[in-house]
Amino acid sequence: MAALSAPLVSLPRYPTANNHLLSLIDQCTNTKHLYQIHAQMLRTGLFFDPYTASRLITASALSSFSSLDYAHRVFDQIPQPNLYTWNTLIRAYASSSQPNLSVVVFLEMLYQSCELPNKFTYPFVIKAASELKALRLGTGFHGMIVKASLASDVFILNSLVHFYGSCGHLELAYRVFLNIRNKDLVSWNSMITTFAQGNCPKEAIELFREMEAESVKPNDITMLGVLSACAKKVDIEFGRWVCSYIERNEIRVNLTLNNAILDMYVKCGSVEDAKRLFDRMPEKDVVSWTTMLDGYAQSGNYDEAHRIFEAMPSQNIAAWNALISSYEQNGKPKEALATFHKLQINKSAKPDEVTLVSTLSACAQLGAIDLGGWIHVYIKKQEIKMNCHLTTSLIDMYSKCGDLEKALDVFNSVEKTDVFVWSAMIAGLAMHGRGRAAIDLFSKMLEAKVKPNAVTFTNILCACSHSGLVDEGRNFFHQMETIYGVVPGVKHYACMVDILGRSGHLEEAMEFIEKMPMAPSVSLWAALLASCRLHVNVELAEQACSQLLELDPRNHGAYVLLSNIYAKTGKWDRVSALRKFMRDSGLKKEPGCSSIEINGIIHEFLVGENSHPLTKEIYSKLDEVAAKLKSVGYVPNKSHLLQFVEEEDMKEQALNLHSEKLAIAFGLISMGSSQPIRVVKNLRVCGDCHSVAKLISGVYEREILLRDRYRFHHFKGGQCSCMDYW
Repeated sequence: MAALSAPLVSLPRYPTANNHLLSLIDQCTNTKHLYQIHAQMLRTGLFFDPYTASRLITASALSSFSSLDYAHRVFDQIPQPNLYTWNTLIRAYASSSQPNLSVVVFLEMLYQSCELPNKFTYPFVIKAASELKALRLGTGFHGMIVKASLASDVFILNSLVHFYGSCGHLELAYRVFLNIRNKDLVSWNSMITTFAQGNCPKEAIELFREMEAESVKPNDITMLGVLSACAKKVDIEFGRWVCSYIERNEIRVNLTLNNAILDMYVKCGSVEDAKRLFDRMPEKDVVSWTTMLDGYAQSGNYDEAHRIFEAMPSQNIAAWNALISSYEQNGKPKEALATFHKLQINKSAKPDEVTLVSTLSACAQLGAIDLGGWIHVYIKKQEIKMNCHLTTSLIDMYSKCGDLEKALDVFNSVEKTDVFVWSAMIAGLAMHGRGRAAIDLFSKMLEAKVKPNAVTFTNILCACSHSGLVDEGRNFFHQMETIYGVVPGVKHYACMVDILGRSGHLEEAMEFIEKMPMAPSVSLWAALLASCRLHVNVELAEQACSQLLELDPRNHGAYVLLSNIYAKTGKWDRVSALRKFMRDSGLKKEPGCSSIEINGIIHEFLVGENSHPLTKEIYSKLDEVAAKLKSVGYVPNKSHLLQFVEEEDMKEQALNLHSEKLAIAFGLISMGSSQPIRVVKNLRVCGDCHSVAKLISGVYEREILLRDRYRFHHFKGGQCSCMDYW
């Protein structure tokens, strides 16, 4: 902040015994020379002159070769440090990696110095409080400032604007800003940046307009804030206007500003504009290259992304992260893991927290528990601090990979938890059908004084849905706003429709929809349609499907769900009509796909898969399984066959080709008998496959964990954790 570049205090100008020695301090370029000057000052007694000692402290604490540890030791030798010297040390620590020591020195000054903090002291301790995001501490400093009659100083007030903004209290920052009588450019810049960084882009841009109206000339720092706001608004037209404004007003364009323009173009989705700027930039750094790489990756142009990646002067971890995270966020988890493996082999950069969080998310999507477990071990070996982001990612990964106990171990082992950590664990219990346990954990969360948010309630309502806890679900929904101050959103209404519909309360679900204070969403009608399939209610299904398609005419899932309901009720003519319409419209059903991880390698199976190297062995195992299951009374449930097949033996064969059965058979021939078979399916598991998995777990004494699109099924000893409620 500009306030910190102001002079600390006017130094007394009086003759010294050794002007030559003082000039040597100014010319000093390394610590060795500084030590020599320090020694000479001690020999001549000059060190005990407050003015000269303060010059030595400044060189040791604020120069390019500074050593704060040495500066503090020198400081401790001064019998009576003057205010300038105290301010110098406070300032140095405020800008260091240990801003808390700035506060410690400030408190020591209050107790030990006969001089009071002045207008140069407070901006530094406020900066330290900003770095620490210590709201109560900074508020305390604010009170001291008022008592000291310094509350009108523009440097101090600018610092307070930045402080309250960094603590997330934008309303307090704005209140301070309004109280600045003689606002300077730093005042405007601080508030614009605070709004931009605080997710209030509209307010940042409005303030920029006010600044123009006040005839305050903006600089490059102003435009950084405005461009950041523009990127968050995703307003490419305004972004282009800002670029022309910079040019018209001859605002100095440096590398930092060019990078901000580049970032704005990328976040607004205009990779073409970004590319034109990138090509003509006179100077590029790793931020420029990484932004361009991220732009191509986020737009799905991975060929160009890789070309940029290979052309980079140095591939730092930010570049690797851009590739890995874009793959993971755009539904390409296999490519994300492949890139992570390349990073491991390349060894040009070391994985950081962002790398690990993105890779763990990709593991969660694929069910790749081997790699996820390896990352957990890596975190421990590298002594990486387990913050809330990593904790949440590990809990999510273990939960989605089927190891709920490991997820609970992670949750119980960490000291620091936030609402997202609690919510992730509640979600893990929910997807494994542990509804009561999820509710108990929610109660413990409240006991820990952690306030639930919208995500927490989505997860707890899902837990009620998967476990058939209808009354509990109703209670949570009605308590959201009245007790916890969380206004229910579309997701929460969809969860309630799912709770009611799944439990057979279809009419109540429809009434619930009709009384909603907002327009029903696609996900809400899809939840009702899925419940209609479960309870085979054709009339309501047709109504829900019609509403869904009105909102999203290209939603192939709606046609498939209605088609499945027609198939279950034997209305094959309607099935044929629907599927013909889908073909004519170019709509394709998402093919069933199941994956299984063996020795760190993900194997995928489609319906009727025959391209796997072990296809012969897999189908041989399936025949063996079918024979064994029939011997214990298994009869294929042909009502789950969703296409019309006349011959009975062909019906059975068609059921036997489902992807989850192929994956389970592969697991049986590839894994040791003590290893659980973990399968991930992209669609809802069919009823017949559910019955087969239960029987296999009993007959073969194998533990099977099957994750479908909605939840986990844990098969053991011929039973499923869902208790056939799914």
